[in-house]
Amino acid sequence: MRINLNWDRRKFFGAIAAAVGSLAAPRPLFSSNKPARSAGTVTGLGHTGNPYEELGVTTVINCEGTMTMLGGSLPHPELEAVMSMAGRHFVSIPELEVAAGKRIAEMLKLPEGYSAIVTSGAAAAIQSGLAGILTGSNEALIRQLPDLTGMKSEVIIQKSHRNPFDHQLRSTGIKLIEIETRDELSQTLNDRTAMMHFTNFANAAGQIKVDEWVKLSKRYSIPCMIDAAADTPPVSHLWDYANMGYDLITFSGGKAIRGPQCAGLLIGRSDLVANALLNNSPYEDTIGRSQKVGKEEILGMVKALELYLNEDHDALTAEWQQRLQGISQEITKIPGVSTSYFTPDIANHVPHMQIGWNSRVTLTPQEASKLLRAGTPSIVMGSGENHQGLVMNSFMLQPGEDKIVAEKLSQVLRAHSA
Repeated sequence: MRINLNWDRRKFFGAIAAAVGSLAAPRPLFSSNKPARSAGTVTGLGHTGNPYEELGVTTVINCEGTMTMLGGSLPHPELEAVMSMAGRHFVSIPELEVAAGKRIAEMLKLPEGYSAIVTSGAAAAIQSGLAGILTGSNEALIRQLPDLTGMKSEVIIQKSHRNPFDHQLRSTGIKLIEIETRDELSQTLNDRTAMMHFTNFANAAGQIKVDEWVKLSKRYSIPCMIDAAADTPPVSHLWDYANMGYDLITFSGGKAIRGPQCAGLLIGRSDLVANALLNNSPYEDTIGRSQKVGKEEILGMVKALELYLNEDHDALTAEWQQRLQGISQEITKIPGVSTSYFTPDIANHVPHMQIGWNSRVTLTPQEASKLLRAGTPSIVMGSGENHQGLVMNSFMLQPGEDKIVAEKLSQVLRAHSA
C-alpha cells in the first residue's frame, strides 16, 4: 500500500530535500484573558456567550496551573485573530511547517543546523521525533512502523525517568531499557540502541543529570531527546537544551506559552526534525497521521511564541506572587490557618502557595478540595505532597478571580473552624 496524498517517490524525496535544506536556520505584560468578542452575531450554540453552560459543563477557576485535564491554558487573545486569518485559506501543510520552523529558529536564535516543527502537543513531538530517528527518510520504513524489522529497537532511559508520557516512545514499537548508573549506561549500549531519552521534570531523581546526559550521548554517538513539555518558564529553556546539544527537544504549546492547546513544538537537528515531519500528519500511512495539527494551530503557535518572547516575565512573576499574598492575607485571618511560598524547580516554575491549618479547622485537605470543586463558582485546587494542606498557584487565574478564591476558601475554612 502506497502513501497517498500524491506522495509518489519523486515528490516524497523532493519534499525531503526541500525540508532538510529549508529547516536549517541560524539562531507588555500578560494581556487580558477575556476572549475577543466575535464580529458577527452567534446563533445556536454560543448565543449566550458561554457555550459550556449551554452544554451543561461547569467552568472552573483554575488554581492548579497548566493542566491538560483542565484544558491547558488560556490563549492570548491575539491568537484568535491570527488563527481566524489562517482558517480563510488553503495552504500546503508541509511547506507551512518548514516556513514556521524557520521563523521559530530565528526567534529562538537556535544553534546553526537546528529548526522546529509544530506538532499536536509535546506527546506527539515525542512520538514523531523518535519515529524520525528510527526510519530516517526511508519511505518503506515509515510505512512499516511500529514493526521495527530492519531498524534499531531500543531506547535507553533512567529508571527514575519512567512515567506515563513514555507511552509515546513505546507506541513506535521500541523497547525501553532502564538504567540507573553511568556504568550501566555504557554496558547497555549496543547496535540496537536508537536513542537516549531524558525526562526533564525528573532531573533531580536520576543519578545522571540533564547536562551530563547529553554529554554522554555525544561520547557514544547516540541521538538524545529531552521531554521539556511544561518547562517554561523560564523562557530561556526554549533554547537552553538546544545549546546544550540535545538533538531533539519537546515542548507543550498550550501551557505557559499560551498557544493553541492542541499544539506543541519539536525543536532539534534539522535532519531529524525533517524526518519527524515525514512520519507525521499530513502524510498518510504514517504512525503520526492521527497527530494532526492544522494550519490554524501552526500559525497560532508561531504567534504565541512571538508574544511570549516579548512579555515582561519578571513583572509577571511579581504579579502572580502578589495575587497569592492577597489570598494569604484573607485566609490567615482564620485562627490556625497558615501559608508559605515555594517555586518548583522544574515544570510550572512559578510562585506556589502552601495552605495549612491546625486542629482548629476540622477539615482534611481532600475534603476542602472537594468542597471548593463542588461550590459555585467551582474552584480547582489540589492538596500538597502526602496530602499536607492545599497547594495553589495563580498564573492561570483571570483578572479578579484571586478575590473570588480568597472569599470562597475563607468561607470553607471558617465553616469548619472550631
